[in-house]
Amino acid sequence: MATHAAMPTRGRPRRRSRTRQHTASAWAVPATLGAAYGLYASFILRNNGASGGRQFWYGLITAVVLAVLCFALGRIQHTLLPLVRGAAYGALTAAAIGLLVGLTGSSVLRSSALGLAVGLGMFVTTFYIFYTHERT
Repeated sequence: MATHAAMPTRGRPRRRSRTRQHTASAWAVPATLGAAYGLYASFILRNNGASGGRQFWYGLITAVVLAVLCFALGRIQHTLLPLVRGAAYGALTAAAIGLLVGLTGSSVLRSSALGLAVGLGMFVTTFYIFYTHERT
């Protein structure tokens, strides 16, 4: 006997393909961080005597780059191990702080050391948070 096409079947229900929707915070947090970072980089350049055009474009480029990197890290962070995730957050923070310190006219050694110190602190903090909150 033939059954109607709309009849429910027994067994496992079919998996529906889910498209991941981005929440408001998935866009808002990286955009806010990027905007604040770009404004601060622009402010540092302005204090060092940069022209208005150079200051604007440098701030805009740094804002976009940081926002994109933060968004990308936020998208893939759940697939990473806690150690790698902490290292990724530490590396992103170290590079961002090192660039800001380098814009002030400091030596490369000082900006690298300060970026490394802040990045190491971020690594330790995020690794602790991710490792202690990991679901097993």
